[in-house]
Amino acid sequence: MKEKIEQLQKTALESLEKVSDLKELESLRVSLLGKKGELTGILKTMGSLPAEERPAAGQLVNNARAFIEGRLEEFKTTLAAKERRKKIEEEAIDVTIPGRTKTLGGLHPLTKVKSELIDIFIGMGYEIVEGPDIETYYYNFDALNIPEDHPARDEQDTFYIDGGFALRTATSPVQVRVMEQGKLPIRMVAPGRVFRSDEVDATHSPVFHQMEGLVVGKDITMGNLKAALENFSKALFGENIKVRFRPHYFPFTEPSAEMDVSCFACGGEGCRICKGEGWIELLGCGMVHPRVLKMSGIDPDVYSGYAFGMGLERTAMMKYGIADMRLMYENDVKFLKQF
Repeated sequence: MKEKIEQLQKTALESLEKVSDLKELESLRVSLLGKKGELTGILKTMGSLPAEERPAAGQLVNNARAFIEGRLEEFKTTLAAKERRKKIEEEAIDVTIPGRTKTLGGLHPLTKVKSELIDIFIGMGYEIVEGPDIETYYYNFDALNIPEDHPARDEQDTFYIDGGFALRTATSPVQVRVMEQGKLPIRMVAPGRVFRSDEVDATHSPVFHQMEGLVVGKDITMGNLKAALENFSKALFGENIKVRFRPHYFPFTEPSAEMDVSCFACGGEGCRICKGEGWIELLGCGMVHPRVLKMSGIDPDVYSGYAFGMGLERTAMMKYGIADMRLMYENDVKFLKQF
């Protein structure tokens, strides 16, 4: 037994010299001192020794265990220190190296224009109101004085949904919903998505954005409308901008007009952006039709109002000189970085 123990100690020392990491060291410990280890196997043979030899044999086994455990602990300390040094070297940080810069995104031109318009109108005392994308025929057409034979109701222009619903073709239904609440006076704008069955090209899309405005109160006149839109135009394009109103027709306003602004690029002299005319069409507007007021529960003999509406894509194209609406939806990073 003494020879077996001495051989075990020798083998343990030789094996320790070959260990390269803590995982291998643990495996060696188990093979030497574990429940099924070599030293435990020697200890189990003590039962076959004469009684008078057992105390000396037990002492040999205990000494061998203490010796092997001591060597294992020394190697464990050495290997742990080695692994710490290696980890520190691998994770070392050179504080003199410039930091990694992250590319930050920016606001989409549509978002920028929408935010700017909202800020302008809030500054003019308007409230921001939103409404549903899916509307009933009543709110989308009837309440806006759009007759059944009007081209706007044609399936070539409108996305219809079963059950008497349609994707709203304008944000004007929001105005009707606000008027029906009966809280007067009203001063609001309604930004949002609208849907029309248009082919995609440089100036059209089946999904686009509008912002409608509505003011209702006593003694509201066309003069108030012109003053408000002129102030808005100057806030958006600059103090040198000029406006003009041309007679037009909308079923929900009477009288109706389209408003042009002088070309902000050429100052009205004529250029590529204004197609040589010096003027750019910006929005439609007019006095709210008395029939629309009456259908919304407002007495047209006491109250009057004006409404206006503009396309946000068109406004963004004008403000930033964008020639093709499709650029705003194609997610071209080179295009978007300009904003």
